[in-house]
Amino acid sequence: MSSHASDEARVIPLRPVPAAPAKPEEPAPKEPLWRDVVGDVLRRERLAQERTLKDVADAARISMPYLSELERGRKEASSEVLAAAAHALGLGLADLLALAHGRLARPAQPLRSQPLTSQPLRSGSRTAPRRTEARSRLGDIRLAA
Repeated sequence: MSSHASDEARVIPLRPVPAAPAKPEEPAPKEPLWRDVVGDVLRRERLAQERTLKDVADAARISMPYLSELERGRKEASSEVLAAAAHALGLGLADLLALAHGRLARPAQPLRSQPLTSQPLRSGSRTAPRRTEARSRLGDIRLAA
């Protein structure tokens, strides 16, 4: 008589098998990159002042495509370039860093989804840069700190 025994070995776990989680956990939100935060601050300030890329790039003495890449978070800028861009917007480097800090202090909010609080663009308007929005937000940051 022949026996048809299985060739498979029986596995006995030494540790209990963990139960599968009831629902998959959501991944922790990623911290934004510094270049994304600074670029977003630069773009928001430029748009709040109703200025063009060309205008700010000329004032900062950097190329327009480079400023565009900075605003989109595609390039890491040196401190000299950041200071030049900030000064072209009527801000100091410390102001730019404080605004970026304010963005980093609220990581739960996506960078580019918040609406701008500036007034709508007026056609044909070429006025001097306005610093009111940057200063009022900077004041809010200092009060909260």
